[in-house]
Amino acid sequence: MRRIAFICLMALTACGDVTTTTSPSQQPARPAAQNANTLPSNAALAQFKAVVANVEPVAERECLARTTGLNCDFRIVVDDRPNQPPNAFQTVDKSGRPILAFNLALIGSVRNRDEMAFVMGHEAAHHISGHLARQQNNAMAGAIILGGLAAITGASQGAVQNATDLGASVGARSYSKDFELEADALGTVITKRAGYNPMRGAEFFTQIADPGDRFLGTHPPNAKRIETVRRVNDSL
Repeated sequence: MRRIAFICLMALTACGDVTTTTSPSQQPARPAAQNANTLPSNAALAQFKAVVANVEPVAERECLARTTGLNCDFRIVVDDRPNQPPNAFQTVDKSGRPILAFNLALIGSVRNRDEMAFVMGHEAAHHISGHLARQQNNAMAGAIILGGLAAITGASQGAVQNATDLGASVGARSYSKDFELEADALGTVITKRAGYNPMRGAEFFTQIADPGDRFLGTHPPNAKRIETVRRVNDSL
């Protein structure tokens, strides 16, 4: 098993080692009940390391089997900044190597190895599915469209910039729910092939507030996500 890096993502970003390009729509909903000041127990950290050992090679095999020319050498890191709410996300470093990051509060908030494996598989699936690049393309398209419309109507420079920013935000969010469901589906495959129970893992959703089906919301309803996991799990 590769050594798990305990890092401060803020410091790494400052020195340029990690490009934190993940937008809010790529970040999983956070367990509302978890106290951000609570550090994970030794047992929780041992659980995390055990899950990494099993999930990482499966995620890399799935990545190699499903993609061409994509960097599939996952680096799994722990963000050890204190007082952060539970969070996990996927990004890439400056060389394009995929990073799966989990903070201490998230590691302490999962209730079992199945939940940890599912969250890890979900984040790996974002990379395999190319969601970062697709989201960036959507944001660029939205920025060009709204910014261009503002420009041709004779809007001021400030108004054009505001329209461009709004277009980028709307564009980035436009398919975010679909991306989450895609990551849930592939994450189910990775979780099961790593030896864990995806349905038990998907119970992680019961810890977080249901986002409902809001216009331009970044996450689909929890029930829809659990149904996606059930459907894919039954097909395996």
